[in-house]
Amino acid sequence: MRRILMIALIALFMTACAEAEDVGPVGIAIHGGAGTMDPEDMDEEREAEYHAALEEALEAGHEVLADGGESLDAVQAAIRVLEDEPLFNAGRGSVFTSDGENELDAALMDGRDLNAGAVAGVRKIRNPIDLTRLIMDESPHVLFSGAGAERFAENFEDELEFVDPEFFHTDHRWEQLQEAQREEAEQGGEFRSERNPGSEHALGTVGAVALDAEGNLAAGTSTGGMTNKRFGRIGDVPILGSGTYANNETAALSATGHGEYIMRAVTLHDISSVMMYGEKSLEEAADYVVNEKLVDMGGNAGVIAIDGEGNITMPFNTSGMYRGSIDVDGNVKTAIFAE
Repeated sequence: MRRILMIALIALFMTACAEAEDVGPVGIAIHGGAGTMDPEDMDEEREAEYHAALEEALEAGHEVLADGGESLDAVQAAIRVLEDEPLFNAGRGSVFTSDGENELDAALMDGRDLNAGAVAGVRKIRNPIDLTRLIMDESPHVLFSGAGAERFAENFEDELEFVDPEFFHTDHRWEQLQEAQREEAEQGGEFRSERNPGSEHALGTVGAVALDAEGNLAAGTSTGGMTNKRFGRIGDVPILGSGTYANNETAALSATGHGEYIMRAVTLHDISSVMMYGEKSLEEAADYVVNEKLVDMGGNAGVIAIDGEGNITMPFNTSGMYRGSIDVDGNVKTAIFAE
């Protein structure tokens, strides 16, 4: 509670300063994954842990904005916190592949010029979001995968933290893998747990979107993917326009949910296009794509988004989504279940 109060006071102070100096508003939103969540299955202590982690990430990102920093830096700071928190399926809390390994994906995008960096299937980088920034800033390419991504990363050993793959092993995620493989065996065939979009194993990502005082938008997303995923599977997160997208003309967006559906629908670019060509508001466009188009396809997903005026929306078609925001008026919010 004290942390939320401090964030709110800082945000209100920044709002007053912005009005005095004619500086634009700032805002940030984050998510920690969407899925099938039942309040009865989560005790108060566990719920408090999730809220505290979301608050910490919000504080890290908003502090950058409050100091006049760029939206890219704010997104990167917030996601780094979420990647280090084992509660979420990204970084330290990543799920296991069918081979019992952790393969991490991430992306970062700049709304000013549509510049971006993305990685897929990395196993030795503590914070994949940091590697995406280096790809954006230092490489002519956008997306690196697997060993190639890590080979590129070796050029920046002073700026990245390399870890043994065992660093990502957590007992909770290992137990989820065993459960998924038991379910698969009971169903009598491979890949079935992957195809069930309602399964707990199918969903989980972290992400952040931000608006800085210069009016620039940025988005980032990071994930361990699906529990029990096969053969170098890559999901929506590093696919620009699907799991990560930012465009100053429309919005900054990050998605979470069943990646195969999010990719097929090119979900985030679709929301941006509905805004641009359909002349819909951010809230209208996001609600339409998430709660109508994806639902019609059978896809479970959630989206966080912010536009150039600081409007924030966070629709989802699952029973819950770990989420939080600090809007342009300094209002701080974290939530888990549908309201």
